[in-house]
Order: sequence, then structure tokens, then C-alpha cells
Amino acid sequence: MNVPQHIAIILDGNGRWAKKKGMPRNYGHAQGTKNVEVICKAAHDMGIKYLTLYAFSTENWNRPNSEVDALMKLLKSYLKTCIKTAKKNNMRVRVLGDKTKLSEDIQKRIKELEKSTKTYDGLNLQIAINYGSRDELVRSMKKIAEDVKESKLQIEDINEQLISEYLDTQEIPDPDLMIRTSGELRISNYLLWQLAYAELYFTLVPWPDFSEDELRKAVEDYNNRSRRYGGLEEET
Repeated sequence: MNVPQHIAIILDGNGRWAKKKGMPRNYGHAQGTKNVEVICKAAHDMGIKYLTLYAFSTENWNRPNSEVDALMKLLKSYLKTCIKTAKKNNMRVRVLGDKTKLSEDIQKRIKELEKSTKTYDGLNLQIAINYGSRDELVRSMKKIAEDVKESKLQIEDINEQLISEYLDTQEIPDPDLMIRTSGELRISNYLLWQLAYAELYFTLVPWPDFSEDELRKAVEDYNNRSRRYGGLEEET
């Protein structure tokens, strides 16, 4: 089986999953957080090198304050326990998104997590927190403009490769496969630049129920596709 080097996942359906069980939405988010380690282990065992998870978008701040507060509490707890999990699994963890909008204690835990896992060479886990692709592109364009203004760059230097180097995903290869759980058929401002040539896979399974078997189904589907990058298949 041809395993994608990099899989990106939109973790969708936590709240609806909980509601169907007669539980509050926050229960679904808690169960979804627990499932992250399950899928990280499955991805590593399958030989996947990079896994990027969409945990909290720039638009998620528009949710009710009670839900946002609960999500931030979950994130803070996860970032703390993730240090131990990453050490156990030799996993490097990086956080994508505008960290400046997060609370100081969460920013501190992100720094600790990224620093403590920097030398690990197993699975590369990227967690998108306060991430929106349009916001990422705006931030990167501002950085490029500043460097041009300070003569660190010339206009002629700007190309696709350089733009990629200014994104949150610098040094990380573009995703080969994007998975969205829970049935929604859109990419919701996620990795717009990076997903240019990725294969897209949508499943009705909500994130808390997304298992190793479901991940394998997505990879098997990926294997049945032909990635031509705008070209044509060679005739046989």
C-alpha cells in the first residue's frame, strides 16, 4: 500500500456526536481530544511521517463563550499531557496558527511542547490552533513586505517556494491527503495554499468514532487515485 507522507485532517463532528448521545457538546470535544493519540499511533504504525490536525480555527471564536472557554481548557490540558505522550512516542509536535491571540499560559505551554519535542524523529504532529489559511496568508505577506522594505528580499526573489517558506508550515511538506470527518463537504479555510494538489476524502464518520480502520479506508481510497498534478497519465 502506498502510504501518504503527509495527511491533514479536519476534526469535525464532536458536538453533533455528543448531541446524538444526549450529552453536552463539550463531552464530544473531550472524546475527540482522546482520539488524537489513537490516530497519531495509527498513523505512525502505518508509516505516515506528517499528520496535521485542525483543532481550533480563527472562526471558532464566534461560538458561544462557554464552548470556547471549554475548548481552551481542553487545549491547555492536552498541551500539557502531550509532552509526556510525545516523549513516549518519539513524536515532534508543532503548533500552526496565530499564537499571539491565545492566552499567555497556552502560549507558554506551546513553547514548552515545541521545545521539548524538537529533536524527536518519529511522527511529526502539527496542531492548528487559532488557525485560518487566509489569516496565515495575510501574516506571511506582511512578513515578506517587511523584509522587502528592509532590503532583506528583492521583489524578484518572490516565488512559490519563498511564499511557502513564510507560511506556518515552513519545512513541512504539503499534504498528500486531506480528510474531513462528519460529512461536511468543504475545506473551511484550512491550508488553502498547501492543499493545492492534495487528494480530498470526506467521510460521514464523526471524529470521536474515526478509528484506525477508518484511517486505513481513507488511505486505501487514496491509493485508488491517480495524482497527475495537471498532467496526463502515461499511456501503456
